[in-house]
Amino acid sequence: MSRVYNFSAGPSCLPEEVLNECAAEMLDYNGTGQSVMEMSHRSKAFEPIIEDAEAMVRKLMKVPENYKVLFLQGGGSTQFAMVAENLGIHTGKAAYIETGVWAKKAAKEAEHLGVKVDIIASSKDKGYSYIPKVEKIQGDYDYAYICFNNTIMGTHYEYIPDTGDIPLVADISSCVLSEELDVSKFGLLFAGAQKNLAPAGVTLVIIREDLIPEVENCRPGTPTMLAYKTHSENGSMYNTPPCYTIYVLDKVLHWIEKNGGAAGINKKNVEKANYLYDYLDSSDFFRATTEKGSRSLMNVPFLTKYSTGSEDEAAKAKEKEINDKFVKEAAAAGLVNLKGHRLVGGMRASIYNAMTLDGVKALVEFMKKFASEN
Repeated sequence: MSRVYNFSAGPSCLPEEVLNECAAEMLDYNGTGQSVMEMSHRSKAFEPIIEDAEAMVRKLMKVPENYKVLFLQGGGSTQFAMVAENLGIHTGKAAYIETGVWAKKAAKEAEHLGVKVDIIASSKDKGYSYIPKVEKIQGDYDYAYICFNNTIMGTHYEYIPDTGDIPLVADISSCVLSEELDVSKFGLLFAGAQKNLAPAGVTLVIIREDLIPEVENCRPGTPTMLAYKTHSENGSMYNTPPCYTIYVLDKVLHWIEKNGGAAGINKKNVEKANYLYDYLDSSDFFRATTEKGSRSLMNVPFLTKYSTGSEDEAAKAKEKEINDKFVKEAAAAGLVNLKGHRLVGGMRASIYNAMTLDGVKALVEFMKKFASEN
């Protein structure tokens, strides 16, 4: 069977070049006679891999010297807790901008751990279809929190809020290295790897050193494994890290470098996204769900003309029928994982770094054909 175009929101498609390299080295990495899956994280064979991965993150993201780069486990969702437990320790207050499911979950987790959360802005009034404009954040907050790209809702920050001396925390899981980002404007950045960096299993954390408290100074009850100090002191190897995922991540980072770094990748991402959005905006059959000025380059939810929002049972049945038909016929045409999230409905095309322009063009051609037949 030939390769399909995978539009999954995550785990996402990976560069074929990287997959081929991994396949070639599966049984024998660098003359060691073993797979990276099998080797000790303490071995001389693995040490250069994790060191190079950190060096590449620093190079591609221009990470300042006073920031630590960590490779952790537990996905972005564990970071919801770690952020609160490590940063919410002075006033015990934090400001959150609610732009969808993940920011909402992060705020709820912080509240669960005893942090007083202020939702200083929200786009809930319009179904999280836009990013609220909050140019300046002030107050006695330990940190301010945003989700920079909202995978489910397909929205993205076109600006970075000015937080002054308040550390800004951002979840960049679904947009990491899809664009250039000034790390120095943030106190902490984190990204689950399974969208733009690697298979699921490793989470990238970039944190300013002065924000890392001693383990005993974290919020009461914080487990040792959930203290950033535990990992920053031990080079991300306090326990066994996800070795193979870090190995793949390192290869993806080199692939990004070969494609012009974050700036070069962003140019391609803009071209892909514009191609899809231009069609959606000109179509009488499909429409994008997110407002212009807040649109993600990575995640593009869209609806059909049958998606009216009506509570009428017949209308809802017709909408489900046409959506199911689209997803089924798209899969048969080699365009997979296009079903939309239940909170938005319709369809969603996730066009991460590894998705090619040819893949997006194939999707648009299918959409044109589907619209003409339905």
